[in-house]
Amino acid sequence: MRTGRPLIAAATLAVLTTGAAFLFGPGGAETSASGSTTKKRATPAVAAAQCVADARHPKRQLRGVWIATVKNIDWPSRTGLAVDRQKAEYVKILDAAVKRRLNAVFVQVRPASDALYKSSLEPWSEYLTGTPGKDPGWDPLPFLVAEAHKRGLEFHAWFNPYRAAHDADLSRLPASHPARRNPGWIVRYGDRIYYNPGLPQVREHVTKVVTDVVQRYDVDGIHFDDYFYPYPEPGRTFDDRAAFAKHGKGKSLPAWRRSNVNTLIAQVDKAVHAAKGHVKFGVSPFGIWRNKAQDPTGSATSGMSAYDAIHADARAWVKAGTVDYVMPQLYWPRGFRAADYSALVPWWAGEVKGGDVHLYIGQALYRVGATDDKAWTKPGELPAHLTLNRKFKQVDGDVYFSAKNLLANPLGAMDRIVKEHYSRPALLPLMKERGGSAPPAPAGVKSAGPKLTWNATPGARSYAVYRLPKSGEDCHTTDARDLVAVVSSPSFGAASPGTYLVTALDRLHHESKPATVKVG
Repeated sequence: MRTGRPLIAAATLAVLTTGAAFLFGPGGAETSASGSTTKKRATPAVAAAQCVADARHPKRQLRGVWIATVKNIDWPSRTGLAVDRQKAEYVKILDAAVKRRLNAVFVQVRPASDALYKSSLEPWSEYLTGTPGKDPGWDPLPFLVAEAHKRGLEFHAWFNPYRAAHDADLSRLPASHPARRNPGWIVRYGDRIYYNPGLPQVREHVTKVVTDVVQRYDVDGIHFDDYFYPYPEPGRTFDDRAAFAKHGKGKSLPAWRRSNVNTLIAQVDKAVHAAKGHVKFGVSPFGIWRNKAQDPTGSATSGMSAYDAIHADARAWVKAGTVDYVMPQLYWPRGFRAADYSALVPWWAGEVKGGDVHLYIGQALYRVGATDDKAWTKPGELPAHLTLNRKFKQVDGDVYFSAKNLLANPLGAMDRIVKEHYSRPALLPLMKERGGSAPPAPAGVKSAGPKLTWNATPGARSYAVYRLPKSGEDCHTTDARDLVAVVSSPSFGAASPGTYLVTALDRLHHESKPATVKVG
């Protein structure tokens, strides 16, 4: 996925603290006077209905980061690391996400028909040990999920659906590898091996792999990236003639290929939600669906068309409702002639308008500081993307590629994003189709000095803590201006005296009514 190839292709064809999810301290190490105040029933001094939403502090917004394992891009940093070192590297990434007030991670658990978890269907990934199929001595996925949840981060398991191997030499793969056991499934293209999307048994296998993870692990979402049919390479042909002859059923080759991808998306969507209704499913497509030159309803761009080049029809998924969200990779700056960010955001906003499919934007944090485009040498370019997003209410958040860049903070871009856009935490956007309901309001809320505690609430995964202004105006249902933290345990250290509200959140962030407590 995000190794620069989509960007290069577009240009060529045009000629992403334990216990606290997000902590916002009103300032300093100020503590209140000692003493204990028990909570009273929430009675806002000023009705929330009078509040006008502040666009700088959205109540709900997805803020995520991709954690790529392929080629050891992000985690683990190299193969063969001791388990403790692997764990420490991962925790460092999560803590950086919390520091930046993110609320979701998208972790690559299947780079290429392999597994970064214990699987009976596919072999262990080489990116753990350096050897395909070698048991690393532990199952990372329970740890990866638990550590994310401990910090209030939603965990999305990221799969590449069709890539079978990064090496065209099948002999390097374990004998148990599906590509070796089913050589009729594969197509060699360039220096890689792909599963043939036109084969029903391939779709069944991919669906089975995804469903297995949903059933056995406490993941919050299933995520596909932009690799469907392979990105075009000059002089190469993806040889699926035999499958087309057998299954084409009178369609043109491009229409049949799109139908194959659409069928897989619908099949996975159904399987995921049948296994666990609360688990989200979405796709991060290449940023250009089609250009106006190819389709008058396409975007005002001139780059590679995902619809035509890799047979990924994101519009069809949105219309059919076979995804919970789309996360187009808009990896270009404002003003880029082939693919202007300023033209693509409104186009995607229009595609989801009026429907239930959420829109998140894939942001090219990895491009910040690149010298091949003057726009990316400016530290304000990426923050400006989020400013532009505010104009479109359909944009429900952003995800950054990738974790190592989150840690590196090129040109201080993430510092600016936090200052200008993430100065408060945010709850996750609600997806009504995924069920869930608000838990009861927290009970037993009390303060002892600066520390707030309350009883664990049945059905709550986390809790939101608000500090009301001195005016007493309660805008907590309107926006996040007063949101100081989202914590995963029933306690919070208040940084200053005042009136606090505590609400309970289920795993999907349905929010309870508040309980109030005074500190100081």
